[in-house]
Amino acid sequence: MNTSLLRALLLGGTLAFSLPGFALSDAGTLSLRHLQNRWAEINYQLPEAQREVAFERLAGEAEAALKSEPNSAELLIWRGIVLSTWAGARGGLGALDLAKQARASFEQALAIDPKALDGSAYTSLGTLYYQVPGWPLGFGDDERAETLLKQALGLNPDGIDPNYFYADFLYREKRYPEALAALQKAQAAPPRPGRGVADAGRHREVEALLGKVRAELK
Repeated sequence: MNTSLLRALLLGGTLAFSLPGFALSDAGTLSLRHLQNRWAEINYQLPEAQREVAFERLAGEAEAALKSEPNSAELLIWRGIVLSTWAGARGGLGALDLAKQARASFEQALAIDPKALDGSAYTSLGTLYYQVPGWPLGFGDDERAETLLKQALGLNPDGIDPNYFYADFLYREKRYPEALAALQKAQAAPPRPGRGVADAGRHREVEALLGKVRAELK
């Protein structure tokens, strides 16, 4: 599932300009909601052994939605999210190719509209950069990851996802007091309309990471 990565000019590792955004059609909005809801069901409610196949199918649905609206930053973001979580479910060498495809999708979304979905492309791309192995196996880069995660927080300082993933990054970096502060912000994040399953699942992840961070701070 290759994507055509938009080769925007880069300036200091960030996009130098953005293309005009395109409003989603009614059909595109329905597709986006379906991708969000189905992703949450797979990620948080499906048995682990069934997730890889389910994410593969959902990736096909994301690709089909994008054929109708190829300039939708929102659909590009969600194609990237599906691909990256499919990579996590798949594991092994095949996961790296999926992660690269996800990176391309996030970068294309950023070129179109960096503010789409409250900067979710920054969150998701930053997460890829700290979770993927570094050179020579992959493209992982902790410094780049932190820059992107901070950009996400600049656009959505109170959101559950940017705070959770920044906390996870900080935990891995053994920066426990900072991770605790980010997790407390994630705990207090306002609910997202229509995203109840995703919010409940993410809050469980926040609580699990809080336990690890507090254990390190004892």
